Amino acid sequence: MTGPAPVERDTAPSHSPMRPGATRPVADPRVWSLPQARHWVLLGVLLSAAVLALGLTAQATPGFSAAELGVDQDLSQHHAAALTAVAMVLNVVFGPVAGVALIGAVALYIWLFRGGLVKALGFGLVAVSGWVASEFFKIIVARQRPNPALLFDPLSPETGSNSFPSGHVSFAVALGFALYFLARGTRWAKVTAVGAAAMALVVAWSRLYIGVHYPTDVTASFLAASAAVVMVTGLWNLVTPRIASRVAARSTIRSPGSERN
Repeated sequence: MTGPAPVERDTAPSHSPMRPGATRPVADPRVWSLPQARHWVLLGVLLSAAVLALGLTAQATPGFSAAELGVDQDLSQHHAAALTAVAMVLNVVFGPVAGVALIGAVALYIWLFRGGLVKALGFGLVAVSGWVASEFFKIIVARQRPNPALLFDPLSPETGSNSFPSGHVSFAVALGFALYFLARGTRWAKVTAVGAAAMALVVAWSRLYIGVHYPTDVTASFLAASAAVVMVTGLWNLVTPRIASRVAARSTIRSPGSERN
């Protein structure tokens, strides 16, 4: 993803939300601009198509899941106490309940101390987009989870047609993007980017280690979450300046000073 497009300078008065004859709102300093891919719609569609192609191929190809199950079975035979503890903690932390609480806590902190409500909303939308994308693709692909009865040591037996892609991994990837967006432009940007990538990879490993996903499930999660983040950032940069301009225009009209000539 590239950095945000440069903001066009405006010579109109500070209280004017639009320049005369302008076709789009002038950038509002109250709007948090997110890094945006140049052709974000096309990129989002291509990433989504790749996810669907991978998932539908796994479903339609005989023996595909059986071959992948060997990875889970091998990991299941080599469980270690320390690794199991890490995997089970990640299973909870990146699960739906704890994940929502985590996003809410960070968003609340941003709102109160680090940028206000708009920035908190932007963070929350990016962070939750991975989950939303994973649920969308799960409905379409409807792949069965690995059979826990075929594992040597099933740590958290789960069944059902909700294996592809992994919601835990999709959330970890989207959360990593959201955290990096907060840190970009600061001395913590590189550290956050590396940490976010490492976090997503460790969560992906944990889903295979526990035995609740196939390798293609976690691979597709990176693509699905990236597609969601690409689309969310593009829509955010497109919509929020317009909303801010309308709010500013209404505030100007309602202010007592606007009635003076």
